[in-house]
Amino acid sequence: MNSDRHQDSTEITELILKAAENARAEIGVVTKQPTTGKAAKWPIDCNIGPGLEGAIACESKVGYVNGTDGLLSYRGYDIFELCAYSTYEEVSFLLLHGHLPNSTELKEFEQKLVNYRHMNKTLRLLMSFPVEEMNAMAALRMGTIFMRQEFTDIDREQAKPDLSDAISADEDSIGMETKPSGEQRAIYEFKKKKKRRKKKDSDLDDASGLEACYHLIAGVPTITAAITRLRHGLMPFEPSNELSHAANLFYMMNGRRPTAIEERVLDVALILHADHGMNASTFASMVVASTMSDIYFSVGSGIAALNGPLHGGANERVLHTLREVGSPDNAEAWVKKSLAEKKKVPGFGHRVYKTYDPRARILGPLAKFRCLGCKADIQNLISTAEQLEQEVVGSLAQEKKIFPNVDYYSGVVYTRLGIDPSMFTPLFAVSRVAGWTARVLEYMHNNRIFRPRALYTGKFNQVFKQVDER
Repeated sequence: MNSDRHQDSTEITELILKAAENARAEIGVVTKQPTTGKAAKWPIDCNIGPGLEGAIACESKVGYVNGTDGLLSYRGYDIFELCAYSTYEEVSFLLLHGHLPNSTELKEFEQKLVNYRHMNKTLRLLMSFPVEEMNAMAALRMGTIFMRQEFTDIDREQAKPDLSDAISADEDSIGMETKPSGEQRAIYEFKKKKKRRKKKDSDLDDASGLEACYHLIAGVPTITAAITRLRHGLMPFEPSNELSHAANLFYMMNGRRPTAIEERVLDVALILHADHGMNASTFASMVVASTMSDIYFSVGSGIAALNGPLHGGANERVLHTLREVGSPDNAEAWVKKSLAEKKKVPGFGHRVYKTYDPRARILGPLAKFRCLGCKADIQNLISTAEQLEQEVVGSLAQEKKIFPNVDYYSGVVYTRLGIDPSMFTPLFAVSRVAGWTARVLEYMHNNRIFRPRALYTGKFNQVFKQVDER
């Protein structure tokens, strides 16, 4: 356990362990393990729905979601234990490297993150744009491109790729009119040439390895905090070399050092959002990386996917809903009216989970935790959320298996930390960049360009007519 980091927030640890105990009491002991832990035999037969639903695109050891039993693990470690005993820095290292760091590895990794938080050129470029008028996610995506300019030489003339590096521009190894066979390896392969770098550029990374991942994990929080400040007409704060990852993020966003409780709550929230299977933003990142593009562009595509309202932003909508409900006394009538009109209630239900989202089991108690600063209007928000949960679960849980998801209480938690709702989704990216980079890095070890097919349902043998005959 990180005793030094957690000694002033033991109540948070106890709260998480109690949530784990409650979850296990409801679920029971899961003795039957899924069919994992061994390499797949390709091709794999599976039923695929629109949007590639049900498709299996790759193998992964990064994380696992059990939607039936409501379990989530990173590299085999249960999410409750990681939140109770670990830190976001340790979890990021775990996701990237496949094992928890020893004390030396952790110290070196933390020092790299401290060093890479400082991005003067990136922030200078960011401040030259009207960030206060921009969507926060658009500004964040732009910031990662500026990071690419600061930390890599990939856009410089000497780093321009040789056209002979690629045998094929598009690895389309199966004729589209033939039945797919699911070959184990791509027919067209890429040659690997080591780029020759000028000596003066030796401090720049090649945007494809671990150092680039470290840069992004450290840098995305700095950009997010700067966007927060700039949107309020304020200058960004310089990162602190003394604070933890979560504490530094809080400091750069709010302009003050967090209490031990605030630091721990934000740290737990970052751990909970670090990875979650082959979701849309993770898949988007991997698709871009599979083309042999670089990891900065890959993370940028993840940010772009997360910007979509079907992926990110649900916790912001939950806050609007809670304020629309107004008070606990209005919850029952509001739910009845919404269900009668067949409206979805934000923060409930999940594509994967058919039981209580394990992340919500932790965030719920954190949102209600008495030792976290709370104004009168926030207390009303919490009470309304509790009552609304009771009404929705009472109406939908048994028949439709609809329970709170990660977004239901996360917005309340962030609000209690003084974070503006417009920054909820960028904060999601701050955490998820660890999962994005870990899965991209893993996939690139045995890369094959993603190339799904579409079923053609159009016409054939159309006869062309001249424009005056149409």
